[in-house]
Amino acid sequence: MGGKNKQRTKGNLRPSNSGRAAELLAKEQGTVPGFIGFGTFHSDLGYVPAIQGAEEIDSLVDSDFRMVLRKLSKKDVTTKLKAMQEFGTMCTERDTEVVKGVLPYWPRIFCKISLDHDRRVREATQQAFEKLILKVKKHLAPYLKSLMGYWLMAQCDTYTPAASAAKDAFEAAFPPSKQPEAIAFCKDEITSVLQDHLIKETPDTLSDPQTVPEEERDAKFYRVITCSLLALKKLLCLLPDNELDSLEEKFKSLLSQNKFWKYGKHSIPQIRSAYFELVSALCQRIPHLMKDEASKVSPSVLLSIDDSDPIVCPALWEAVLYTLTTVEDCWLHVNAKKSVFPKLSAVVREGGRGLATVIYPYLLPFISKLPQSITDPKLDFFKNFLTSLVAGLSTERTKTSFSECSAVISAFFECLRFIMQQNLGEKEIEEMLVNDQLIPFIDAVLKDPKLQDGQLFNHLAETLSSWEARADLEKDDERARNLEKVLLNFWARLSEICVEKINEPEADVKSVLGVSHLLQVLQKPKSSLKSNKKKVGKVRFADEMPENNTENEKCVSSEGENSESSELMAEPSVSPSCSDLISPLRKKPLEDLVCKLAEMSINYVNEQKSEQHLRFLSTLLSSFSSSQVFKVLIGDEKQGTVKDKPFEIAKLVQKNPAVQFLYQKITGWLTKDQRKDAGFLVDILYSALCCCDSNVERKAILDDLTEVELKWNSVLQIIEKACSSSDNHALVTLWLKGDILGEKLVTLAEHLCNKDLESTVSSEPYFSERWTLLSLVLSQHVKNDYLIGEVYVERIIVKLHETLSKAKKLSEAENNDSSMSFICDVAYNYFSSAKGCLLMPSSEDLLLTLFQLCAESKEKTHLPDFIISKLKNTWLSGVNLLVHRAGDTYKQSTFLRLSALWLKNQVQSSTLDVTSLQVLLSAVDDLLNALLESKDANLLGVYIGSVMPDNSEWEKMRQSLPVQWLHRPLLEGRLSLNYEGFKTDFKEQDTKKLPSHLCTSALLSKMVLVALKKETVLENNELEKIIAELLYSLQWYEELDNPPVFLTGFCEMLQKMNITYDNLCGLGNTSGLLQLLFDRSRKNGILWSLIIAKLILSRSVSSDEVKQHYRRKEGFFPLTEGNMHTIQSLCPFLSKEDKKEFIAQCIPALLSWAKEDVCRINGGFGHLAIFNSCLQTKSIDDGELLHGLLKILITWKKDHEDIFLFSCNLSEVSPEILAVNIEIIRFLSLFLKYCSSPLAEHEWDFIMCSMLAWLETTNENQVLYSVPLVQLFACVSCDLACELSAFFDSTTLGTSGSLPVNLISEWKEFFSPGIHSLLLPLLVTATGENRDTSETSFQNAMLKPMCETLTYIPKDQLLSQKLPARLIAGQKTNLPEYLQTLLNTLAPLLLYRARPVQIAVYHMLYKLMPEFPQYDQDNLKSYGDEEEEPALDRGLVW
Repeated sequence: MGGKNKQRTKGNLRPSNSGRAAELLAKEQGTVPGFIGFGTFHSDLGYVPAIQGAEEIDSLVDSDFRMVLRKLSKKDVTTKLKAMQEFGTMCTERDTEVVKGVLPYWPRIFCKISLDHDRRVREATQQAFEKLILKVKKHLAPYLKSLMGYWLMAQCDTYTPAASAAKDAFEAAFPPSKQPEAIAFCKDEITSVLQDHLIKETPDTLSDPQTVPEEERDAKFYRVITCSLLALKKLLCLLPDNELDSLEEKFKSLLSQNKFWKYGKHSIPQIRSAYFELVSALCQRIPHLMKDEASKVSPSVLLSIDDSDPIVCPALWEAVLYTLTTVEDCWLHVNAKKSVFPKLSAVVREGGRGLATVIYPYLLPFISKLPQSITDPKLDFFKNFLTSLVAGLSTERTKTSFSECSAVISAFFECLRFIMQQNLGEKEIEEMLVNDQLIPFIDAVLKDPKLQDGQLFNHLAETLSSWEARADLEKDDERARNLEKVLLNFWARLSEICVEKINEPEADVKSVLGVSHLLQVLQKPKSSLKSNKKKVGKVRFADEMPENNTENEKCVSSEGENSESSELMAEPSVSPSCSDLISPLRKKPLEDLVCKLAEMSINYVNEQKSEQHLRFLSTLLSSFSSSQVFKVLIGDEKQGTVKDKPFEIAKLVQKNPAVQFLYQKITGWLTKDQRKDAGFLVDILYSALCCCDSNVERKAILDDLTEVELKWNSVLQIIEKACSSSDNHALVTLWLKGDILGEKLVTLAEHLCNKDLESTVSSEPYFSERWTLLSLVLSQHVKNDYLIGEVYVERIIVKLHETLSKAKKLSEAENNDSSMSFICDVAYNYFSSAKGCLLMPSSEDLLLTLFQLCAESKEKTHLPDFIISKLKNTWLSGVNLLVHRAGDTYKQSTFLRLSALWLKNQVQSSTLDVTSLQVLLSAVDDLLNALLESKDANLLGVYIGSVMPDNSEWEKMRQSLPVQWLHRPLLEGRLSLNYEGFKTDFKEQDTKKLPSHLCTSALLSKMVLVALKKETVLENNELEKIIAELLYSLQWYEELDNPPVFLTGFCEMLQKMNITYDNLCGLGNTSGLLQLLFDRSRKNGILWSLIIAKLILSRSVSSDEVKQHYRRKEGFFPLTEGNMHTIQSLCPFLSKEDKKEFIAQCIPALLSWAKEDVCRINGGFGHLAIFNSCLQTKSIDDGELLHGLLKILITWKKDHEDIFLFSCNLSEVSPEILAVNIEIIRFLSLFLKYCSSPLAEHEWDFIMCSMLAWLETTNENQVLYSVPLVQLFACVSCDLACELSAFFDSTTLGTSGSLPVNLISEWKEFFSPGIHSLLLPLLVTATGENRDTSETSFQNAMLKPMCETLTYIPKDQLLSQKLPARLIAGQKTNLPEYLQTLLNTLAPLLLYRARPVQIAVYHMLYKLMPEFPQYDQDNLKSYGDEEEEPALDRGLVW
């Protein structure tokens, strides 16, 4: 560590930054005092006040800008990048005056950092510069000269985003019209900067060798050289003509430097490319300087002609052309034959080395600029040149690339045409071009299919067209006669090679295809050939340029700024589109060649059955179908009438050689050859039809063939051919729409659909072809019209529909082997293709049947899975067609109306099980998701409304629900009834079929879930109604005591499908749902009331929401069943004040009713039921009120004793009286449970005597337990007995003082024995009838209160019970008979399924156990018997 005053050094080599800054300051000249600018190296980069007075000038720069400029001096890339981004932001945000303070220091910063090694920093610099320009605008002018050189270099940056940013900044500073002026203003400074970079700079002068790695220094140097060369080119392009003279000296100085010319051989491709671009610009803008330097320009450019780097090549070839154009004596400075041409030949022979698309377009202008002295002898030169060019086509790289191959072929024909034009009349060269170049080239291409994709034939046709056009234009001219000779020679030689290819028994397939393709193109060449060429590569040749050509264009750029000055014009333009009118010079030789080849081919077909020649003939006739050709094909065969043919056909045969050939040859070929790939025979048929005079004749011929000759495979291929093009379709339209074909197709459909299942037809190949034929005629459309007559389409669809409708009657195996799969395919293609056609009624009927088959379970349809999948895809394609047509879709569509009606009937018919319903819902989900795509916003809502039942239908379905659900709410006291609700459980035969209400509510809920995805608005509160009915179904299921498995499966299915209350409410507006539920609850009661209680209990609705619906208590009176049930359901959730208000309405009513009104809902029964519901929630602590009501009941007994069911036959009692007794008994039980004030002796007498009398009635009416109200009566009677037993069992000496004197003794001596003497035999009877009955069944419901009561039976009463004797023969026991009977009766009940029975028996046996030991004193062992005999037989237990 050194002292504080010691100068810091790095490695003891260099002084600190501050020391060097002071040293550099003394060296700097012309800098602003107080600011250290930018030196040569990064280490010199800084912004620091350095001399006296610096603070004053330094204060001109804002402090924030000073901080940013300091950061820009850092070496770290991230720091510089962030600093430059911050600088740009500050330029945008700060005031103009503040930003102007930076301008004196910006040029040095910009010039240094715009050359930074990191490309992101360079890009950020240009972006920040643009923001600076936009802020300071014209105030930048004084600093332009010091900026412009580096600014032009930045626009040529090798990193495209940085270059683009620099161009954007330049355009922001100068509009295009002002840019030349700005460049001219700074031209000297620009030239100096760029020349210094090119001549003086080295990697070590641009970067500090001590801090920058060598690799980074070299990369920066190469980039700077590249940018400098391109910037010089840009300077030349932008500089006005009148400013060029002033720069001549500087450019002379540059061109005199050997270092400049060495850049053409530099190892870096980017530098070479930039160099050649600059050479092109110099040739264009300062040609006389380049002429002066011809000795350097020519070798530098022409000797680099073999440079095959893809970066260099475009710029090199532009430079080559400009050198040839500008430097006329360029060939004096290079040896063309020894140095240039060998290099060029090597490149061309190798196919351009992968750059054919770049190099070959330049070959024509290159040879056009060659002086004759260089090309002599011309014959050898051009022969070698074209031979090398063709050789490039054989390289593997060229063959595999379409663009490369096309470039070679295009260059060959361009050069061939030019050489022919320039040397027309020189026989040797003409023959060389045709015989030695063109014909061998065509021959080679005919043998190689890869080369046939390179548009050779189109170029050949274009070349012939140009020669023919020139010959026609200059008819009497010597050049025209020479061209005619060339063409005659060409056709003779072409005919030879074509005949050679065809005249072989085993003709080569590739060659035959090539010949047919060639002839087709020569007859109808493609007119779009030139449009496929790249614009840059489009060249023409001429002796002189047209005056209006682009003389004003100043520069050529390899970046696409190519001017037309590089195009060389040669011959008048002949549009290939004129080739439709074939020149006479081509027509006759082409026809002669076709006839010769056709005759040769038919001979091979007739004599040797050559399929290859027949295929060639098919291709030939498709392009050359004329009577002349068919005459040649017929030959010398007799043109007599065809036997057994109508007169009209016979006449056509005699008149038309094409028709004669059709009947003599084509029909025979079609009949014998039934292969799928025999389409070429159909092509010959169409060629023959083309020679007919009218469509009427064609229809007559095809009708005749359809009836007699053609097989289905041929008919299919003819129709497929008609669909392949509009021209073919126009030929056979009348036949397709005709009756003959239509009737035959209908017959075919009947045959296919009605085929015998045992038939083996389905295994034959042509069976599927026949279905394909049906599919084709149904699915193909021409201009939104059917291919065949519409009436026949409808008849075929009707037949398909009939077959589908019979599917349910077949087994799965039969359906698997039937036509179902084919029908699905046909229907799918029909629906998928009918985009613009309206569906006919039969189509919608078919669609409905398809939907129904998918919406029903496999058990009903007997369809295999793969058929169901096909059916689904088919009907979905039909629905998709429906929903995309315009108009009122629902009204227009029979399918939608009938499917809605069918769905409605399905769910209301009560024939669905869970699986069937699940299949139905899945199909409906698919249907509605398809309907979501409709543009008709109301479609989904209308469809759901069509499935929605009306109020009467809903009511009918609710009433059809089995009412076993009433069991639990009745027993639990949540509801009260005064009529018989149900009598039996579910019938065994119905345990798989779902009630219609469940099916309907599930279906509509599923539909609503789908509809709400699109926010469909349902009318008439349908959403609330559907949710209400779903809640009704779910509540019905929940109230069932022991629901069957299939109902549990139904609820699980709803959960899996997300059909829940929460989902339905979450998707739509259900603000009116609660009001709807309350309205229905108050109107109908029962389940609707329980739904409200369930919603409150599950917290689906808040108590505040419910409260507004029962705010007016008096509105519930006079009582109806609905009002009563609503209050009963709300009771658990009401406040004490609300309950008191309801009770206040009930008490007066209970006091004033006459006898006949006691049993009515709006009388004693209803008000007492409400009172009980309130009391059941433990919220009434008014003892006086309870005693008052007890007195009312005692009064009822005195005045109307016949209402109380004491020891009577319940079969003769009305449900109303039974119901009021239940409520009285229920009240007495609740009274004993919740009333703490003492009772008078007469009140105890009333309660206890009534209880015993009701128990006696229960005991006497055991046969009526299947009646719900009787069962409930028995349950509440036992409940009352249980409450009394519990009360007296808990009575102690301390609490007995408040009871009447003799009450306990009366209980023990009379009432308790009375209870148990009735209940114990009743228990034995009830458990003996059905040992396996579930404890939850309704018939067993009274077991719980009865057994609970029996747990209080005293031991002495248990021992005194006189049960029927139950002894077992041979059972050894010391127990008395009565005790053994008790044991034998009770012990087996420990295994009874109902839990209450087990508990009661346990308590009774527990009380008996102390009695048994006293009887064990006697020895039960007999002599020799070692085993003790049990007192309880195993058979009784097990």
